Amino acid sequence: MIQNKPSSQTDLPQEFAFIRQHFSALAGAAALELRDDAAVFTPPEGRELVIAADGMVENVHFLPDDPPETIGRKLLRCNLSDLAAMGSRPEGWLLTFARPPHITEQWVAQFCKGLKADQEQFGLQLLGGDTTSTRGPLVLSLTILGSVLPGQAIRRQGAQAGDGLWVTGTIGDGALGLRALQGEISDPSGYLAQRYRLPQPRIGLPLYGLASAAMDISDGLLQDAGHLARENTLHVTIHADTVPLSDAARQAGLKWLETCLTGGDDYEILFVVPAQHESALLKKGALDTVCGPVKVTRIGEFTRESTGVTVLDSAGKNLQFRSHGWSHL
Repeated sequence: MIQNKPSSQTDLPQEFAFIRQHFSALAGAAALELRDDAAVFTPPEGRELVIAADGMVENVHFLPDDPPETIGRKLLRCNLSDLAAMGSRPEGWLLTFARPPHITEQWVAQFCKGLKADQEQFGLQLLGGDTTSTRGPLVLSLTILGSVLPGQAIRRQGAQAGDGLWVTGTIGDGALGLRALQGEISDPSGYLAQRYRLPQPRIGLPLYGLASAAMDISDGLLQDAGHLARENTLHVTIHADTVPLSDAARQAGLKWLETCLTGGDDYEILFVVPAQHESALLKKGALDTVCGPVKVTRIGEFTRESTGVTVLDSAGKNLQFRSHGWSHL
């Protein structure tokens, strides 16, 4: 990515000076001070690499007036959530930054400040990446590296009929937070907006030996539950009255239930638990993560019916929705 250059900041071409000014403080030893075309990374001994990537585009995944430090943190946390779903711990990350003219040096400094805070919290460092300019919106892409013990990565496949469907945390806050920032919902405490801007990745969630399959919820609970059902050629039934909602989401009212179940931006973990493990999990009520205990809730079960998703209300009535979730294309 970056070739060796003279050490004087004034002698550097503009791109390299920009990188040195803003991103060098985020780089670990494996990044070779961001002076070479690639990093040299040694995986932890006796562990397998887990690699994921996500991108964010201005006006699609975040609002133009969102604080820059939260944009950087959300980008990193979306990728951390992918690692969490597979039971992986983070090791390092790479960033592609396509900068339009309206993004100022001060904006970039705040963006990097947020990234530095999350690096310290979750224990990883920048390995490298690329910077470029664009006439379009700000485009960000992040590739993350994690590790697991051999054979312990949890995949989407592995569910069986009779297994229960569980989630961490609460559902719908991110989607409602976007509506609050757009002026559609009252959010006097700012809780919903904060949940949209700063999702909480469940790094450290002890799923191995407990869950038979898992994934994170980014595109909406119903859509991602459908992904699990299809991957396992099963049907999943979700009981809407058991889906955990925050106090702020409940105060928004039942008219926003569809948004909560389909809106996306939750970044909670959706996981499958065989029947023989459920009683022990119910007794715990919460599981430990890097950021502290998180409540887990059983919201449905898998059956051998035709592949798909059914949502039932408290009376057992089938609920119909216009959409099951976010579409990227």
